[in-house]
Amino acid sequence: MSRKNGHGNALKSRFHDNFRRLFLSTALAVATLTAPAIQAQMPSSDGPPPLILVSIDGFRPDYLNRNVTPNLNALAATGVRAEAMHPSFPSKTFPNHYTLVTGLRPDRHGIVDNTMEDSAIPGVRFHYSNQAAVTDRRWWDQAEPIWVSAEKNGIRAATMFWPGSEAPIQGVRPSEWKVFNGKLPANDRVDTLLGWLDRPVAQRPGFLTLYFDNVDHAGHEFGPDARQTTAAAQLVDAAIGRLLQGLEKLHIDANLVIVADHGMAAISSARAIRFDLIAPAGSYRMVTSGPYAGIEAAAGQDGILAEAILKPHDHMQCWRKENIPPRLHYGKNPRVPSFFCLAELGWVIAPNAKAADRTIGGTHGYDNLAPEMEALFIASGPAFERQVVLAPFENVDVYPLMMKLLGLQALPSDGNLTPFARALKGARPALK
Repeated sequence: MSRKNGHGNALKSRFHDNFRRLFLSTALAVATLTAPAIQAQMPSSDGPPPLILVSIDGFRPDYLNRNVTPNLNALAATGVRAEAMHPSFPSKTFPNHYTLVTGLRPDRHGIVDNTMEDSAIPGVRFHYSNQAAVTDRRWWDQAEPIWVSAEKNGIRAATMFWPGSEAPIQGVRPSEWKVFNGKLPANDRVDTLLGWLDRPVAQRPGFLTLYFDNVDHAGHEFGPDARQTTAAAQLVDAAIGRLLQGLEKLHIDANLVIVADHGMAAISSARAIRFDLIAPAGSYRMVTSGPYAGIEAAAGQDGILAEAILKPHDHMQCWRKENIPPRLHYGKNPRVPSFFCLAELGWVIAPNAKAADRTIGGTHGYDNLAPEMEALFIASGPAFERQVVLAPFENVDVYPLMMKLLGLQALPSDGNLTPFARALKGARPALK
């Protein structure tokens, strides 16, 4: 080899080394500059599909017929929907949200009402607006919600509002959770959830909840048939559309389970039952009132109260808690008041004249099999068949469905997978 050739080869070698270093440094700079955009567009389609449980509080199935919910209607038409889902009794918000994530009826999981008392927690009245009570695990520990089971089994959970998710139930909270803020707009709730999903697979939640209360608020204030309630349904549907678009941008094919906790019935001051005109003053203490009433007898007044309220009444029936009809599956939990009165659909039990005069709009809590109390159920995603319509079923069945979607063994509950035999891909031969 000549010196000239040797020198030329050396120059070529140095040129290639310099070019390689320049190429690598340029590529690294480009990767650094574009990494966030690449992550936002492609957070990774690897890993099991996340499960997103969406609650639209107070959304009746027939609201889909108002021509203002194109996103929900599209999901219902292409995925799985139920003709109706029956809430558990009482058809109230906190009891049924906890039923959906535990598979237990309220009498068993302990959240027997939005307002309740417990002799084991003296001096405290549980109410959904009482932040200290809502975050006290003692009210919730009679059951294990799905996010606790998920976290125990290494599946990250994230709750964009859900009754119970603010408390360390059995010592466990979701990896991500928010203190309830009813003023937070629906779109902001969606964006928070999408932000949790826009993470590498190892940090991405596998189970998420999303909660909207707009429809329920409008139904209470204006009634189920009001234009304001229809407008609220339209607003939430737009938020669902935002969720679907966000998932598409993230390339995440999630399993969606969209539910309501109960329906809504119209009420009027002309259909108010004055309880103070039925039971003698000083003979009772009213724990809760409305579509039903929970009552405790004053000291030494049990017999007097029983004589006054256990006889027949127009538009209302009362029982001692142990005599509540078995089909309601209610009355064995110590948190249920000693006396219980249930109003006829559309009627309200008011403690006094002032409360009776304020009886307007809509409410819920009635017989859970009443058509007006029926709740929405829609499911869509890679685990579900297409264009399936399910016969009516009870909301206790949603829990074992979700546990199956997460690949977890469901805890003993009041629900089962039977209603979903036609809904799950490949589930028919070995549904468990």
